[in-house]
Amino acid sequence: MGPAHTMNGYLPKIVVIGGGSGSSVLLRGLKNHPASVSSVVTVFDSGGSSGLLTDEFGYLPFGDLRQCLLALSDESEGTATIRSALDFRFSKDSSLNGHSMGNLLLAALTTLRHDVEGAVDELSAMLRIKGAVLPVALKHADLCAELEDGSVVRSESAIDLRGNNKPHISRVFIDPVVQANPRAVKAVQEADVIVLGPGDLYTSIVPNLLPEGMASAVKSATGKLVFICNLMTKPGETEGYKASDFASQVVQYAGRGMDAMVVNTGEISGAARARYAEVGAEPVFVDTRGLARYSANVIEGDFVHQGPLLRHDAARLARTVLGLASRKQFTAGLRGRIGSNIVAAPAGPMARGA
Repeated sequence: MGPAHTMNGYLPKIVVIGGGSGSSVLLRGLKNHPASVSSVVTVFDSGGSSGLLTDEFGYLPFGDLRQCLLALSDESEGTATIRSALDFRFSKDSSLNGHSMGNLLLAALTTLRHDVEGAVDELSAMLRIKGAVLPVALKHADLCAELEDGSVVRSESAIDLRGNNKPHISRVFIDPVVQANPRAVKAVQEADVIVLGPGDLYTSIVPNLLPEGMASAVKSATGKLVFICNLMTKPGETEGYKASDFASQVVQYAGRGMDAMVVNTGEISGAARARYAEVGAEPVFVDTRGLARYSANVIEGDFVHQGPLLRHDAARLARTVLGLASRKQFTAGLRGRIGSNIVAAPAGPMARGA
């Protein structure tokens, strides 16, 4: 599957919905191809530098926005210095308490512009980003998780750091309910392909569907809905989840069936499995029959980039998404229909990791 080609000068409109590290991988791959890319980013983070700035000044969390801005940034020599600076983090033992320089700059720009969107746009121009980064909402809310015993965990960081504590998550919600950013809604409505993931299910992906108006925009959009499933389960969120369990939750919160789902069937090294097993994480089992209930098109392949932290391979993932954007229609890809069209990822350069 090669690079996307324009048709009569038209660039496919791709919206990537998620959080920081997961979305960043796909965005880095997509920016090297001819496509109009928008990143809709969660703003319900509550930990680290972002949480400190939110608690002290009332700003929206900047961490995920910063990561997506850097992922889409121009990588020429002209932006090298500012990119390095934005990724710099001060020592936790210093008076700056572990703050990211990028978060501090976004905080300053927000104060000057009286507007987080204006701050993001200013930094986008400085970084010459190839696309648009859009906060999913413009007002603060707490991400909350109701557990199976009826108790509630409040704040994204508390949910994220639960570990293997039981009981399991029953549902997530935001308090208060805030309106979705109109620019994010418009991007979804106009997209040719809407991509959910990769990223933590309950703290990076689903939160984007919770602001008022976002799930309905995704549900009614004419663009193809694609879900990229996680490589590994996450303690405290998705331990024991099969691929179909991820799919079930995405369909529930999005309000529509998926036109395609991308799942990894590549081998994860024994060393990586052992490292992740120490914290209670394991590779997501791909139960092909179960997936047929939620997506008529399942794309299986080796999407793993092996490293200290397991991530999706940016180039392979981007080529797959762009290939979906260029397909006229899917074999049975009507939302909500039940069926199965299992598609193996192409051999050749993609399988070799080129």
